[in-house]
Amino acid sequence: MIISLAIQKGGSGKTTTAVNLGARLRDLGRKVLLIDMDPQANLSQSLGFIENHNPNISHLIRSFFRGEDAYISNAIYEANGMDLVPASHELGDAELELVSTYNREHLLKMLLEEVNDQYDNIIIDCPPSVGLLTINALSASNFVILPLQAEFLPLKGVESFMHRFNIVRKQLNPQIKVLGYLLTKFEPRKKMNQQIWERLHNEFGKTVFNTRIRSNITLAHAQENGQDIFSYDSRCNGAQDYENLTAEVLERINLEKQ
Repeated sequence: MIISLAIQKGGSGKTTTAVNLGARLRDLGRKVLLIDMDPQANLSQSLGFIENHNPNISHLIRSFFRGEDAYISNAIYEANGMDLVPASHELGDAELELVSTYNREHLLKMLLEEVNDQYDNIIIDCPPSVGLLTINALSASNFVILPLQAEFLPLKGVESFMHRFNIVRKQLNPQIKVLGYLLTKFEPRKKMNQQIWERLHNEFGKTVFNTRIRSNITLAHAQENGQDIFSYDSRCNGAQDYENLTAEVLERINLEKQ
């Protein structure tokens, strides 16, 4: 099952959710592959991959562009009990090269065919835009999760993203579904946060996850130390929230299979 974390807005909690959703699935005994499709390489850095690793996703895309053999298994590294295909800042240049490539929207899907059967869950962290990298992720995925901060501007970003998502679904991947909208950096005492929660429910109903990821500095500290929240502090609010989210994710996936 392939899940993309995507939204047309930075600072939304995509990377934090990718790492900690993957880590909780790992703790439940699942084999997890994380893929960093963001040129900022935040997912890679969050798991302690500070320096460029060769090969990474950038090299695979460029090899494909040149007509060379490109095997995703050559770019998989162990990270906190999960597997990771890291990114580098070169990924931005690789995206530009994709523009003139035949079947460019399905490159990631073709690369993943090599390893799909080896993993229970593949999680893709997308850049904060809907360019070719995000389109590749959506074209390869069964589901997308949209994390957004509990503020008004990110809510507008959802509307913009959904317009482009519907085009991708219509033209490239009719099977992809929105698994849920996830509020992050949520503070229950803030009136604006509650208003966003209500507006999101009014517009998207049951598609909104019941779990809200509360503001928790420990989540940031875990990333600074190259760890997921369960390895860093399994008793904090952040760990509890991502445990609850993972339960919801699995429940929704199981319902979709029925």
